[in-house]
Order: sequence, then C-alpha cells, then structure tokens
Amino acid sequence: MNWTTALTKFLSFLKIERGLAQNTIKSYELDLKKLIRFLEEYETPIPMPSEITTTTLQAFIYYEHKKSNTRTQARLTSSLKSFFKYLIFEKHREDQPMSLIESPKIGRKLPHILSIKEIDQILQHIDLSDPLGYRNYTIIELLYSCGLRVSELTTLKISDLYFKENFISVWGKGNKKRLIPIAKSTQEIVNNYIKLYRSKIKCHPDFSDHVFLNRRGKALTRAMIFTIVKKQGELSGLSQKISPHIFRHSFASHLLQNGADLFAIQQMLGHESIATTEIYTHVDTQFLEKTLKKHHPRNELRD
Repeated sequence: MNWTTALTKFLSFLKIERGLAQNTIKSYELDLKKLIRFLEEYETPIPMPSEITTTTLQAFIYYEHKKSNTRTQARLTSSLKSFFKYLIFEKHREDQPMSLIESPKIGRKLPHILSIKEIDQILQHIDLSDPLGYRNYTIIELLYSCGLRVSELTTLKISDLYFKENFISVWGKGNKKRLIPIAKSTQEIVNNYIKLYRSKIKCHPDFSDHVFLNRRGKALTRAMIFTIVKKQGELSGLSQKISPHIFRHSFASHLLQNGADLFAIQQMLGHESIATTEIYTHVDTQFLEKTLKKHHPRNELRD
C-alpha cells in the first residue's frame, strides 16, 4: 500500500470509526503530508508505509523539531504513532516504528479567564437594537452560560433545545452527545433571538434547524464566531485578546469558585478524563491566593 492510499484510508478511519472532529483530522493529515514531503526530498527510493524505519522517522522528527514549538512537536509525534498503530491494526505492518520515540513534555498552561464583571462589560457593549447585535449577544451568552465549544455552538439545532427540561443537547468531540443544563434567563435570551430575529431570516433548506445563521440563512462558521467574539472584545475596551474558548474556561472556573463539584463540571464540559478538568483547580487556587492577599488582615502573603 502506497502513501496516498494509506493516508486516505487512515483519514477515513479517523472520521468513521473514531468519530474525530474535522479540525483534528486535518491536523493528522497535515502532519503526515509533512512526512511524505520529507521522504520525497531525502529518501531514494521512498520507503512504503510498511517499510519505513525508526531511523528514518527519527531523522524526520529531528528535521521538523528544529522549525516548531513543543506543542507542535508533541502533536506531530502523536499523529505518527496513531498512523502506524492504524497500520498494525489493519495488518499492513507488524511493528510500531514509533515505539522508541518519546513525545516532548509539555508544561501545563493555565487557561486565561474573564471575571463576571468583564463578561458583563462585553455584553453591555453590544448593540441590542441591531438584529445581528442581538444574535452576537446570544452567542456570547450561550458560550459562557453553557461552556460550549465553538464547534458545538455552530452545529446547535433548534431541535436540540429542551427548554421544558432546562437542558440543551450538543455533539462534542468524538461525535459524543451530552446534555447541558441551561438557565431560565439564558433560555429567554435564546427564545427572543429565535422569535424576534432569526424568524425574519430566509433560511437555506440545509440549515433550517440551525440556531445561529448568517445573513444568507446558512450556518455560521468557526471563523465567523472567532471574528464576532474578537470584535466584541475590542468594542468593550478590554485590553486582553478575547477568543470564544475564554468563555468556556470562565464557565468552568466560575463554577468551581462557587463550589461546584469537579465531576459535574467534567460532565458539562464533555471532558473524557477528569485530569483535563483538574486544570481549573489550579486556576481556582490562584483565585483563592489573590483573595487571601487582598482581604485577610494578617495575611503573610500580602505584597
């Protein structure tokens, strides 16, 4: 099996069998295409996927590592391991040539969060008299109130809104479905958007069930959500850069600060491992330390 066939079948496997998100699949594809270009330039003849050795892969990884940061290096190593694991699974080779190659250690990066005041500041600077403004207001409110990923927001359907039960249903990573509680106040905002603004848009037949639409009646893209959030952050006068994911981080951190159970937060965020959710305990520790410094009269940690 040549590289083109192997890559095509591997990407199909990731989509159909593993149910990975399109952006994740694209990352795998880009990493493997880098390997193919490296082989075309430096190896004669080009070894087939079933023939490539650990030595060749080490040379490729060293070549790429000189041009990239630690996170990119770790992702590249992970992509290669998954690819050769797939080849073994499909019986196209018997050994794992990546078994002796370790991924670089990545330091855990604490997520940036917004305060409740800062989130309110962003929302207050949205023009609610403008239909698109009210749509943008609803988008940010949902991102924060339910901790949604951008992909979950763009694919949210009207049929996913179970407001009588106070839940919404979303499709998360790995095409996994989960239910997220939604506050009555947020329900009212979403209902107002649908009834007063969305109802006036001529929907494209393929997107008639999507909650959020653009002017042409089609679903919003990830890029458009990033643009909307960035613009509203700038209009609010906040100094830090605002991305959609910062509302998800803020959602989790504020829940933890107010005493929510870590396991419950994990379920709402759709994290497969509790270890992923535990990063917010570090953020919460920072919050507690700042509170102690600011408010305790005998605090030895006071600056």
